[in-house]
Amino acid sequence: MTTARRSFTDEFKQEAVALLESSGRPLEHIARELGIQPSMLRNWRRRVDRPGQAPQVPKQQAVPAQAVADPAAEIARLRRENERLRMEREILKKTLSILSEPLK
Repeated sequence: MTTARRSFTDEFKQEAVALLESSGRPLEHIARELGIQPSMLRNWRRRVDRPGQAPQVPKQQAVPAQAVADPAAEIARLRRENERLRMEREILKKTLSILSEPLK
């Protein structure tokens, strides 16, 4: 018996690729969290990347062990991280709702 093919919205695909690029985590981990095959996420990323440009490599956000020299820079970094975490949470919420829908 065959299963129904799942379809994903363009918005979901774009947010999944944005999560992949901003998180710094391996593609396989992101795909597993979203409940999709790594090859799907890889294909979506290729479609988003512009031809002729190198794919964007996520920057690692390492926190130094010693005290932060510039509090304003630390605040800006924490705001970026907070926004990234909000985006990840929203994507996971949408994934749950998509996976919870009955198959047609």
